[in-house]
Amino acid sequence: MTANDAMHLVETRMFEVVHSDVKILQEASHHILAAGGKRVRPRMLLLAYEACGGTHLERAVPLAAAGELVHTASVVHADINDHGVVRRGRPSVNAKWGRTFALLTGDFLFTKVYELMAPYKDLNVDLADATVALVEGETLQAAAVKDNHFTREVYYQIIARKTAALFRASAVLGGKLASADPQHIEALGEYGFNVGLAFQIIDDVLDLTADETQLGKTSGIDLAQGRGYVAAYKTNGDASNGVAVAEAVLTEQVPADPITSIKQKLLQGDAIHEARLNARRLADLAISTLSVLPDSAARRGLIDLANMVVDRDH
Repeated sequence: MTANDAMHLVETRMFEVVHSDVKILQEASHHILAAGGKRVRPRMLLLAYEACGGTHLERAVPLAAAGELVHTASVVHADINDHGVVRRGRPSVNAKWGRTFALLTGDFLFTKVYELMAPYKDLNVDLADATVALVEGETLQAAAVKDNHFTREVYYQIIARKTAALFRASAVLGGKLASADPQHIEALGEYGFNVGLAFQIIDDVLDLTADETQLGKTSGIDLAQGRGYVAAYKTNGDASNGVAVAEAVLTEQVPADPITSIKQKLLQGDAIHEARLNARRLADLAISTLSVLPDSAARRGLIDLANMVVDRDH
């Protein structure tokens, strides 16, 4: 079985586990899962497992599915908080079923993770830690915007928790399932963490530079709500957040579409260029940590995955 074969099994397992006699929960869960996604986290887990000598990929499938369900549940909840109406190229659960059912669908997906993780004993702790960090990161982000304190330092604290922690867990879980050496597990953790940081920075760049069709979700939300890499970059350590920056930009004229105008002005600076450079440095750092692993198709796959994260346009 190849990693691609295993990814097909991950998809199947996710659909199986969200079966429910409550029709709306199953329909909403199938809706968001059928929209697809990059599936970077489960692929990372499978490749890490193989790179550490794992030979029975079917053992890793439920674990990979659990990690992806954590992420999927988090984006369902995020669309409630952000009023996002498009997710993965189709109407968000929030837009299609409303806030209450979106909240319950996200809860349902989170609880199904317990079912998938039950056989994995101590590995539950790693995924639980990452899930706690995800919620902490989202909370820090909301608090930073509310308190007008969205600085670069705070930004990196946020994305370390809300994004990089789950990437790190994905790589570590693959290594641990393969009974890898501690040195290899540590290297995979650093790899996953840095790829996760790079992933979120590029996501924040694309929120500015890509249109909704490319992005597959509502664009401009980070900018409108005064968060993301560029908002933090523009404050340069100040206590004022991206909303204040955006308002200052708009003092000359308020057009019919203010978000488009703000984007155009921000794109004239070097924030986007710096963001992409930082993401590339993080990806290169992630790749360098893999040198302790023996050469294999799976290790090369992890390198390709890191490059894809920073080179993507959606």
